[in-house]
Amino acid sequence: MAALTAVGAYLKIPLPHVPITLQMTFVGLAGIWLGPWRGAASQIIYLCVGLVGLPVFAKGGGPHYVFEPSFGFLLGFVPGALITGFIGRRTASYYGTLVAIYAGVIIVYAVGVPYFFFILAVVLDAPLSTEMTTGLVLLPLPKDLVVGLGTAFLAWRLQPVFDRGRRSPR
Repeated sequence: MAALTAVGAYLKIPLPHVPITLQMTFVGLAGIWLGPWRGAASQIIYLCVGLVGLPVFAKGGGPHYVFEPSFGFLLGFVPGALITGFIGRRTASYYGTLVAIYAGVIIVYAVGVPYFFFILAVVLDAPLSTEMTTGLVLLPLPKDLVVGLGTAFLAWRLQPVFDRGRRSPR
């Protein structure tokens, strides 16, 4: 799932500061399919691979990436997958899976938006108006909500395959 999240970074519409990517799809799938702890671990692996320098983030990689305003969203992938996994494992319905996916999206934004404001205003000393900054960081949200519908459907339909794989002897 870490590798798929990296692929999702390159399926993007480039915008200033926060590009629109398909990473949220794979964060949600990681939580649902791998469960809360393994899903979060996959996103920690993704972050570590990017921070050591492999270009797996939407704008590259390396330790300096922590100063990108959008890095907070990447940090949010870990608790996003965790919460998605916790909520998603208790449901067998599409709507329950959708709630889990949307909860993960909310968590990612809850981490990403304040980080974005902090980096832009304090670290880069380039504060924008609250309205302009909010518009920039929330621009991908409608896409994440619409794509979340498909992500929930895919996760829900393929979950039995993952459940069978976990029960089979190795």
